[in-house]
Amino acid sequence: MGRGSDVARIRKGAAKPAPQFLEDDPSTGYLPGRPWPTLRYGLTTLLTAALLVFAIEWIVRGDFFGTVDFFLQPFKPGWTTIIIFALVLIGLDAILGRSHQSLMIVAPLTLALAFVGHQKSHYLGDPLYPADFLYARQIMALMPLLVRERPGTAVLLAAAIVASLALLVYGWRLWRRRVPILSRKGRLARLSLAVPLLAFFVSIMDYATFSWTRDRLQIIPIMWDQKENYASNGFALAFALNVPMAHVSAPPGYSEKTMDAIARPEVAASVPDQKPDIVVVMSESFWDPTELPGVSIKPDPIPTVRALRSGSMFSPEFGGMTANIEFEALTGFSNAFLPAGSIPYQQYVRTPTPSLATFLKSKGYRARAIHPGTNWFWNRGAVYADFGFNDFRSEETLPPMEKRGPLASDAAMTDEIIREADASEQPVFLFAVSLQNHGPYEPYRYYNPTHKVEAPISTWARESLLSYAEGSADADRGLQRLIDWAKKRERPTVIAFFGDHLPPLGPVYVETGFLKDNVAPRREPTPEAALDHHDTPLIIWSNRSGPVENLGSVSPAFLPYHILTTAGITHPYYTGFLGALRERYRVVDRNLLLSPSGAATPDWARQKKIDPAINDFRLIQYDMMFGKRHTAPDFFPETIAPLVAHTS
Repeated sequence: MGRGSDVARIRKGAAKPAPQFLEDDPSTGYLPGRPWPTLRYGLTTLLTAALLVFAIEWIVRGDFFGTVDFFLQPFKPGWTTIIIFALVLIGLDAILGRSHQSLMIVAPLTLALAFVGHQKSHYLGDPLYPADFLYARQIMALMPLLVRERPGTAVLLAAAIVASLALLVYGWRLWRRRVPILSRKGRLARLSLAVPLLAFFVSIMDYATFSWTRDRLQIIPIMWDQKENYASNGFALAFALNVPMAHVSAPPGYSEKTMDAIARPEVAASVPDQKPDIVVVMSESFWDPTELPGVSIKPDPIPTVRALRSGSMFSPEFGGMTANIEFEALTGFSNAFLPAGSIPYQQYVRTPTPSLATFLKSKGYRARAIHPGTNWFWNRGAVYADFGFNDFRSEETLPPMEKRGPLASDAAMTDEIIREADASEQPVFLFAVSLQNHGPYEPYRYYNPTHKVEAPISTWARESLLSYAEGSADADRGLQRLIDWAKKRERPTVIAFFGDHLPPLGPVYVETGFLKDNVAPRREPTPEAALDHHDTPLIIWSNRSGPVENLGSVSPAFLPYHILTTAGITHPYYTGFLGALRERYRVVDRNLLLSPSGAATPDWARQKKIDPAINDFRLIQYDMMFGKRHTAPDFFPETIAPLVAHTS
């Protein structure tokens, strides 16, 4: 039948019927026996892909000339990315049924991801990872704080989103009215080209396996340095290379025989007859702001911490990613053995996992967690259950808490800690995560500041630093209250207090000269710089023996060892294995090993030969988190279900 007899599809709101495929219309991009329209379609798609990839890289890098340099080098990943994007556009055109309509999906999505990636890199120093989408809800939960800090930017961003969506809907409808439908042959031809080639590219993106083609294309997975990975391979390819990181490969040689060969420490699980209460406070972004060059803060914002300081906690993160520090401090495991950019709370803790809570609960403790935020933030509700906590009191279950500034105060959280401990007849293990001093630190956050900041920096930066200093002072006062309370108690009490990471002060670091950029680099040029940018104050104190002294800088994974040792408690892993490892290393980080004497081993993971003690550490962690748990009976006996006599 002729095309005049085809039934036109009438779309709601359209003044004209949507045109059908016309066999001899060049706009379809497929004409049997006519090469020019097909070539034109291919060249147009390739040019469109090139412009889109350039725009993505420009947004992410924030540097036009740097983006040009990225593409001027021949046989680099940028050109491969253009080909991949062109294939994606061609394949989606075939699915959608009209030439170039795929651009209306791919362009907004990828440009939005590029913008988010640039913002994350700017504020947190890390690129955008696929795993970030697992905690999108907490990003949205922080929006009120971001809006409060920069209301003008927030309004413009909201207006741009609304305008873009309206333009996209209008363009979509217009395109479907004006552009003819592709023929069946045209769609099959596109799919026949795009699908096999895209499948091939997917097959070579697993960074854990060698690919001759990927090597020839100079796509080099630099998984140990993600900033360089994204700079070298470009945003899209580096993002794709990180997709497989959700899977953790077994360490070389992992087997039951290998695990049996690991030396078992001659340490059994034991607690004193009078079990001490253990209170651990991870204070949000707690740090000593007087370490900033040229800054004077009066009065001293952290006098209690300064007087009782046991050492420093070497944070594996900077300015964020609290859950990763928490993971190490509770489990005695290390982020150093997990893929860069991963978040164990989001990706890997899906089954019961040994922790301090698991062990102490098995010894008659009441294991409780407290955080004034929501229980879904960082997936804490599910993770704490897998860690063995008896309960988790969060915003949903805590009584209304007094606020200081926009968030629940440290004073209110301290009240709750004291109330929980005094009300328990059982010995308690309390793990508390504060909220008050969470960033961003907008100027004039507190209407009644008690400190004064003097520094040769802008008014905005000085007022932002004052907001942070006020929050730090409140955290210090909270610690003093806990110390005063514990001194009056008859029950032995151990208190551990530390900051999870340096605060995200951004421009304050640059204006004071503390950093060149808003955030510290992932791979520091020297061990000294790493300590400067990752050390936070650590206090371990007992109402029987006072503060522990001279710990130096230690990784969060060693905190269980120091806390239990102070409490007079022993355990085959937490004080046995970690105690032996602590004699060799006090910092185990992805990019740095630090011995008790201060000897540094940078980039240790890239060396051919790794210290067997570190390899055993990695093997035990893998075995308990992902493997067959061969080591559980000897290292974590509390995780082995006791035999129960069968009755009928």
